[in-house]
Amino acid sequence: MGQTRWYRERRDDPYFKQAKKAGYRARSAYKLQQINNKFKVVKKGAAVADLGCAPGGWSQVLVELVGEDGLVVGVDLQRTRPIEGARFLQGDFTQQDTRDRLSAILEEAGRGALDAVVSDMAPDMSGNYDLDQARSVHLSTLALEFADRHLREGGNFVCKVFEGADFQEFRAAVRERFRSVRLVHPAASRKQSSEVFVVGLRFQGAPDGDEEE
Repeated sequence: MGQTRWYRERRDDPYFKQAKKAGYRARSAYKLQQINNKFKVVKKGAAVADLGCAPGGWSQVLVELVGEDGLVVGVDLQRTRPIEGARFLQGDFTQQDTRDRLSAILEEAGRGALDAVVSDMAPDMSGNYDLDQARSVHLSTLALEFADRHLREGGNFVCKVFEGADFQEFRAAVRERFRSVRLVHPAASRKQSSEVFVVGLRFQGAPDGDEEE
């Protein structure tokens, strides 16, 4: 019964229909589009890391935004089917080895520091919201530490996180690093979703002692 309702809601979802018609792999592509339309996080020629990239909806949008002279490198635990203009790494971002492999790909690309780090990572849902929210904040913190290591001064950051007990602490950590921080609920987010996107603009650097080892 619940599954039938889920399929019906998805079928009737205007963003699902729009994504299918436009050739995007996921309706979440419109979340990134809406965020970028408002804040200009990613521009032509930019070098961007896409964390939690599968199935590739955000990467498709990023490739369009950066153009031929840009760089899009994505990572996900699941395999992401190839997209022209993007490079993908399959691995667990919570593992240091995966983060090191991603760093090596960026170094090989010869682009120096990144212009943006975007993260749509989410934990496997357990059904226990407090646990899922804590895991979401952990993934978001790893994304922020990766930004500490790879973002150029003035670079931008977008990260999905679930609101809850330790959300404000994460938000404060982002504020320590960026000149402007905004919280966004894109129109493409489902109304019942507890997700929020934290947008950090104009990176200033990590506080002393906070850089990822």
